[in-house]
Amino acid sequence: MDSLVESLSQSFTVVPPTAVPAMLDCVVASTGLSHMSLFSSFLSAFPNLSKDFIKDQTHLELHQCNFLASFVSALCHILKKLGANRNALKSFIWKCFIPLTKMVHSYDVELLNQIAESFFNVVTETNTWEVVEETVVPFFLQSVGHYIGMVENEQIAVYEWSSHTILQSSSGQMNEFEIETQLYDSCPLAISCHVLSFVLSTALRTQQEAQATSKSTLKNGCFDAQKFVGNIMWDLSIMTVRMLSDSLENRSCAISFLLPCIFSSLAFRSFELSVHGKEYKFSRKFFFREIWRCCSMLLSHGPLERRDAYAILSLFFSFTQGCEDVCLSDISEEFDIRQEKEFWDEMKRGLVDKEGLVRKQTLYILRRMLHLVEGNKFCSGISAKLSNGKSSIPSGMTRRGLWAEREAESMGLEKICSSVDRCLNAQQRWESFILLYEILEEYGTHLVEAAWTHQITLLLQSLQAPINSTSERAYEGQTKDLEDIFDWLPILWERGFCHHNPQVRCFIMQSFLGIEWNNHGNCAKLVPDSFIFGPFMQGLNDPVHHKEFGVKGVYSSRTIKGAAKFLRQFASCLNLRTGVAFVRKLASVAKQQSFGRAGLMGLAESIASAACGVQKHNDCGEEWLENKLSDNGEDFLDVLRFIIECSKQHFNPNYRLRVCEKVMETAMCLVCSCDVPLEIVLHFVWAVPQEFTNHGGSLRERMQEWLSGCGKKLCGATFCSTEKLVLVSLYDFPERFISHQCSVHFITYDDEDLDAWAFEAKRWARVLFLLINDEHHVEPILMFIQHHGNSICKQKNLFEAMPLKFLILITSIIRELQIMQERSHSRETTVILEKFAVTFLLTIEELVSFANLSCSIFWSRVVMDDPKLPNSIRGKLGGPSQRRLSSSFTTAVLKAIISTKTVASVLSCCAHFKSDVLDTAFTSLWKFCLKIVSSPTCYNETEAEIFLAAYEALAPVLKTLVSTFSPLALKIIAANSELVLLNAESRSLLDSLVLSFLENINNLLAAGAMVRTRRAILMKWKWLCLECLLSIPDHALKNGVPLHGDDFFFSDAAVRCIFSDLIENLENAGEESVLSMLRSLRLLLEMFYSEKLVSAVSSCFGMDTQMMWQLVRSAWIVHVSCNKRRIAPIAALLSSVLHSSVFGDEGMHVTDNAPGPLKWFVEKILEEGTKSPRTIRLAAMHLTGLWLSNPKTIKYYMKELKLLSLYGSVAFDEDFEAELSDNHDAKNEVSLLEKSLDPELTEAFINTELYARVSVAVLFYKLKDLAKSVLPENNNGHCLAALESGKMYLLELLDSAVHDKDLSKELYKKYSGIHRRKIRAWQMLCVLSQFIDEDIVNKVAPSLHICLYRNNLPAVRQYLETFAIHLYLNFPSLVGVQLASIFQDYDMRPQALSSYVFIAANVILHANAANQPSHLNELLPPIVPLLTSHHHSLRGFTQLLLYQVLCKYFPSLDSITSENNFLEKRCFWNLKSYLEKNPDCLRLRASMEGFLGTFNPKTSVSPAGIFSNRVEELEFECVPTSLMEQVITFLNDVREDLRCSMAKDVVTIKNESFSLDGDLCSKEEMVKTNEGEVLTELHSDMAFDFQKKITLNKHEKRNTTSSSFLGNEESYSFLLEMENEDHLLYQFLRSRAVSMEKLKGNCQNFILVASLLDRIPNLAGLARTSGI
Repeated sequence: MDSLVESLSQSFTVVPPTAVPAMLDCVVASTGLSHMSLFSSFLSAFPNLSKDFIKDQTHLELHQCNFLASFVSALCHILKKLGANRNALKSFIWKCFIPLTKMVHSYDVELLNQIAESFFNVVTETNTWEVVEETVVPFFLQSVGHYIGMVENEQIAVYEWSSHTILQSSSGQMNEFEIETQLYDSCPLAISCHVLSFVLSTALRTQQEAQATSKSTLKNGCFDAQKFVGNIMWDLSIMTVRMLSDSLENRSCAISFLLPCIFSSLAFRSFELSVHGKEYKFSRKFFFREIWRCCSMLLSHGPLERRDAYAILSLFFSFTQGCEDVCLSDISEEFDIRQEKEFWDEMKRGLVDKEGLVRKQTLYILRRMLHLVEGNKFCSGISAKLSNGKSSIPSGMTRRGLWAEREAESMGLEKICSSVDRCLNAQQRWESFILLYEILEEYGTHLVEAAWTHQITLLLQSLQAPINSTSERAYEGQTKDLEDIFDWLPILWERGFCHHNPQVRCFIMQSFLGIEWNNHGNCAKLVPDSFIFGPFMQGLNDPVHHKEFGVKGVYSSRTIKGAAKFLRQFASCLNLRTGVAFVRKLASVAKQQSFGRAGLMGLAESIASAACGVQKHNDCGEEWLENKLSDNGEDFLDVLRFIIECSKQHFNPNYRLRVCEKVMETAMCLVCSCDVPLEIVLHFVWAVPQEFTNHGGSLRERMQEWLSGCGKKLCGATFCSTEKLVLVSLYDFPERFISHQCSVHFITYDDEDLDAWAFEAKRWARVLFLLINDEHHVEPILMFIQHHGNSICKQKNLFEAMPLKFLILITSIIRELQIMQERSHSRETTVILEKFAVTFLLTIEELVSFANLSCSIFWSRVVMDDPKLPNSIRGKLGGPSQRRLSSSFTTAVLKAIISTKTVASVLSCCAHFKSDVLDTAFTSLWKFCLKIVSSPTCYNETEAEIFLAAYEALAPVLKTLVSTFSPLALKIIAANSELVLLNAESRSLLDSLVLSFLENINNLLAAGAMVRTRRAILMKWKWLCLECLLSIPDHALKNGVPLHGDDFFFSDAAVRCIFSDLIENLENAGEESVLSMLRSLRLLLEMFYSEKLVSAVSSCFGMDTQMMWQLVRSAWIVHVSCNKRRIAPIAALLSSVLHSSVFGDEGMHVTDNAPGPLKWFVEKILEEGTKSPRTIRLAAMHLTGLWLSNPKTIKYYMKELKLLSLYGSVAFDEDFEAELSDNHDAKNEVSLLEKSLDPELTEAFINTELYARVSVAVLFYKLKDLAKSVLPENNNGHCLAALESGKMYLLELLDSAVHDKDLSKELYKKYSGIHRRKIRAWQMLCVLSQFIDEDIVNKVAPSLHICLYRNNLPAVRQYLETFAIHLYLNFPSLVGVQLASIFQDYDMRPQALSSYVFIAANVILHANAANQPSHLNELLPPIVPLLTSHHHSLRGFTQLLLYQVLCKYFPSLDSITSENNFLEKRCFWNLKSYLEKNPDCLRLRASMEGFLGTFNPKTSVSPAGIFSNRVEELEFECVPTSLMEQVITFLNDVREDLRCSMAKDVVTIKNESFSLDGDLCSKEEMVKTNEGEVLTELHSDMAFDFQKKITLNKHEKRNTTSSSFLGNEESYSFLLEMENEDHLLYQFLRSRAVSMEKLKGNCQNFILVASLLDRIPNLAGLARTSGI
């Protein structure tokens, strides 16, 4: 027996399961064994046979799966032979079936299905369901319960599936240990669910078969199948509900296995059952309600849970479709999920979900619920025959629109839309909605355009008619009312706005914005607010809708204008309160989403438009008074401020201005300044860039109108007093400000507190001076200043912070006064300034006294060995550096700093007055400076910090004293220097001051008493103070303060000492210090070389090469470490190192045939500039100015000039202009560079990378003007150097054009790097053509002809032609020698010949009167034969140019009366007449309008002429379209039109042949058999066949008279003769006929799955494959 079992087991690996029963019957018949013994042997051998399969394996191989399936098939066959043997079946279950389910993996579904099917076939045939109920069902229920954590044998469960119960049911049948082992090792959850679903589905099928034979029980009548099905479904339903609320794995198993079988069981029935003696009715209502409860819970969670919820709903509608028509006992008890509002809300959310699977599931649910057939893709009830008629295509439609119309016609949509009856019922509206949604999800641009316009128009036009439906279905109520329809339409718009195709997004947006809401009643207000605030604003933020945004300085777009129009109309439909709330919510979107440039502009314009719509619609003062924004205006104004702040992220000032204009427009419409707290108004006004609200600013008047409420009805009866109310609040602010938090006698404060107070005071001062228009407005402020200024020392004794806050207010007022003084020169401004100056004079003495008292901390010499630092300093990591002082010391030093800074500010404001008080104040400040400079060194951290504060106070004081340098200051300095230099013959007045300052501060830095961050702060103040001290000579000269006798400001030794100190520290300079250090270097160089400052330095010998090397190396190191986006340091570096006083020294450029320091530095800067566009633009500006001033140095920089000439594109840098307007230092430093040579071109191109070569072109254009001044009797060195440098660079660049690897290439792509470099080189050569002289013309001409003969694109060739024209116009003697002989070369390329024709024609047209006759005789005869050229573009080009020549010179031919010339005259007359009157020539000339006659030989070689023809749409190197390029384009268009005309003629001929063939064959087709009818129908459907093509070769076409070979018997015979395959042809035609029948049935379903479509070749190949 063992050998037999082993042999059979080996055969199971190869014998399929279907063959096993027959094999076993043969074995039993031949061996005489009993089925029971064979069954027992197999069952006993199974553990040993199966253990090798699962040993060290996680996946069963194919032969192992076949073995298991065959083995189970064998056991099941034997069980069938044994009959209803309960014991054998139980043994099989426990020893084989359950172990197998544990062995099989969840993904081996096929094997599991085979095993389960074999087993349940046995159960069904032997009617042993009670065994399954006792064993299989409890076991797998227990496995499921174990995984989901369900308590065993709950009261609601029918089956008791505890281990004890299962053991009892199997007692006496097998070993209890074996059963316990199986129960302990539970089956996987997925397998258990799969088996239980198989049990339920099999039992249900068995019951249905029994009911079909009118039996309620199974065969023996002892088992109730209906009860079994009900019981198991009860337990599974309870477990399913539990699993749906559980983990992802449990939920997945319930959805995949349990729910489908339960839904199919509940499709048409309810169950009654008894659970623990209680009767229950298990109905759909009960289960469906629980399922919906689980779905609701899942839908409120994350994306995975939502996806599962939609999967459950998809299953629900898949199995319950049609159940609503089944009559139950009580229809009111049926649960209809479609009556739930939450369900419809979820459907709307699902249709716009970001996950595609969820959207598809939602659409599937809608389709199943709406009873829409899946195959009807477009519109139900519309026959495809609708497209057979001819459509009326509107004239003037674009090609894209034409294709859309044809697609719509083929879909039947055009016929629907043009129908008279536009009253749609609910079903039709749903069909239209589903159609549009599917097209957005599945199709491309052309189908979207085809369906969208028609269906949206149909839907919107049907809104005015009542719904034409008497149905009471639940879903129809969703589209019955207008409000309901507008809940669903935004879903389509939202899907369109986020479509993956940008063209579709643009189309849907323009379609929405193009709706004329006035034609649809008052439907605009029905658009949901949530759609506007969400999807619509997100779509508006999409850059694809704003392609024209920013072009030519226009910061708007078609989409922005359309959105503004829609929102204005929407807001005008709302009442006042609702409209105001809408605008507020719309503005708050700025804080919820992140907007780009165009999106933010669109939002600002939309808000302004909506606000105007609300105001105009509710233009009633009384209603405004009742509904003012007094409660919410604060938040609304804060949101508007936030929008302005967001606009500052984009640096273009014009863009910022546009946003601010729209925000101000909104504020003026909806907010009254007097109704909002002053603090909010101050914050809002401060957010607006100050340049817009200063005197002369674009928004100043509008801001003043809003603050004063002039003429605005929103302020109602109070608008006249609005300005007064705001001014009163502003007048009250100073008292509140200085008294706030001053209730205690002594408080401490730090730098953060001071910054906050200063910020608050600046905001107040700015708004105050916006409203001050009259001198009387300043009286309260002046009284406040005078009152508190005269008692500031008394206030010090009362409250600690009040004087400090008062000083901060004074500083803020002076800042605004200085801005007013710079920008306004009106009489009112002068009066206001005088009043403030007089008031300050009355308080200056008290302010100086207060400052002297406060500064006592600097020389008190209080030493604290262990100061108690605040916790905020000791525990701080990162952030700005803080003072390492105790709170009391911090308060004291801050008071001293602010007091001295305020005194300095007041003195600068009153400096133009002559008063003893001012002299005293100046004297006090100078003494303060001298005392700080001469302070001894300290070694304690506290004292070091105090001295750091002293230097911080010294910087603004020195700045004021230096700018107002006077004889009094000189006297004080001289008195100080006398203490040091008593017996010197000449005095250096500032030596002791500056050297003492450097010595003391360097000792303080070297002492090591301060941490690194504080030393960096000290270094910043050091260089700021040094800059001020070094600028004293310059200010003394400007202010007219002369020195006496042999006095000097500095000695040579002192200057060199300062220079050494600067160089030592320059390499390690921080970003805050580098600007001051570079300025100091520039001041030193000016002292060395400036003739104006001869009294600045004594015995100065200038800089030598060694010093310059030190400077350039240190400067290069600091440049590398600096931020290349900051303009000020770069400009300061260039102006200080490449100083004009040093640049003229040739020894600084070349030393011993090696690069000198300046050349080395220029090379480094330009090399770095190739990576930093701003650096190279600023370097080009400065260097070209230096080269123009020093033309002798140009010869050393040929390589650098070539780099600048070939560098860059037209990329625009908006940040550059913005930084110049925002950053005062940057503006000043750029102004100190060498002046631009052409201000107009500089203004046009300074923001682009094109500026580098523009500046070089302007340089050589100016050098040519300089060279023209060279006279034989006047040997001017600069003029000769200019001429020689121009020639040198011309030959250098021309040599590169001929021999350079890139510039000499003939094959290159349009717009490639080589194309750009060629254009740049020849643009520069056109400018340099003015330097061609007699001594180099013979070198230039051959190189030019080499380049002309080469292949080049028209954009490059036009510059070669310009160069050649200028050459021959300047050297007319070369025309006959070189140019005329070139036309005799009949093998020349047509492209080169076209260029020579253009050159010759323009030489003739623009030559002077003396040379015109000779040029005409030499060049016209060889040009005329080219009119016969076979080259189309050459022939057309020659026609145009020759006509121009004949028009100019033909009148001169009338004077020729000689008989010898009569024939020539008549020929030219007829030629001119033909070119003038021929229609083709006329059309060619008309298309060249704007290109002919525009060439000017003088402007074409000037920088303005070369770089002014900017085509902003193309932005390609400033290259205009050439005449040749325009001719080629014209000829290509003519050829295309000709091809289209010929194609239309061919189609017409084919259609005529089709109709003729149809008439001839009509009688034959009527008598054909069914088989023949198929062939004739094939002809009519041939147009729809796109899968296969039959193409006749050239010899076959010769004998073919009809265009349709399938309908021509002669063609058939020809094919039969060629192929000699009659039978093959018949099969071919038969298969084609079947294919055509399928096509006509519209049943083609093409599913394409592809990947790696991001590469264009893959996509193209896929398209070709799909076409086949």
